[in-house]
Amino acid sequence: MAEKYRVTLTADERDELIRMITPGKAAAAKLRHARILLKADASSLGPDDTDADIAAACEVSLPTIARVRKTFVERGLTASLERKRPTGRQYRKLDGAQEAQMIAVACSVPHAGQVCWTLKLLTDRLVELEVVESVSDETVRRTQKNDLKPWLKEQWVLPPKANVEFVCAMEDVLEVYTRPYDPKRPQVCLDGASKQLVAKTRSPLSLLPGQAARKDYEYERRGTSKLFMLYEPLAGKRRVQVTQPPLPTSPASSRNWWTTFTLRRRRLFW
Repeated sequence: MAEKYRVTLTADERDELIRMITPGKAAAAKLRHARILLKADASSLGPDDTDADIAAACEVSLPTIARVRKTFVERGLTASLERKRPTGRQYRKLDGAQEAQMIAVACSVPHAGQVCWTLKLLTDRLVELEVVESVSDETVRRTQKNDLKPWLKEQWVLPPKANVEFVCAMEDVLEVYTRPYDPKRPQVCLDGASKQLVAKTRSPLSLLPGQAARKDYEYERRGTSKLFMLYEPLAGKRRVQVTQPPLPTSPASSRNWWTTFTLRRRRLFW
């Protein structure tokens, strides 16, 4: 039989959890874990519900309840409320404000005797300006590869009289992506694209013993489809609509689709 960890909350801990769930302004995962702990509380003040009753009341799985119990017993209340960060995920080394300052430096005039900013010069300059305490050349290279190419003069053109205004406006945009997650004010990205549909002109030959499957390289076009995506980066959720008519172009049509998507989000598979 699997081990079951017993949750026993103090009076102060129960008050803290009740104050957290009453306004409902915390992250959804934190509120869900708080309700699990309150219902699993085996102290004299708690109901000491079974895992099956907690799963039905909080709409969570039994493994989730087991993980919350185990984390509370082994690591304490604070750790049991936080959502475990996924392993193997690459987190950003530079936030939006730091990337904006790096872009401003990369687009400025380099030191005397230099034609352009090298990775080494740019890395040293960021540390010199105290943008970061330390950063590797590889981090700067990856950021440049994804966001800008400072050696191309046609990219990131900054007029001499608008440098400060441009950087300030860019920092305002990037600051939006550094805000904490708020389920009542979701951070939604919209995008659309047209994709070509293709099909094989000849059926591939079946796989035979000792022979690989043989597929013809020739294909033919079968029209196009329109893809329209709504994406919540902080929640890790997305919705893609595939249509034949033109993509929604007006903000009103996008908002209407997002409203319908939000109301149906619990029935959607992410």
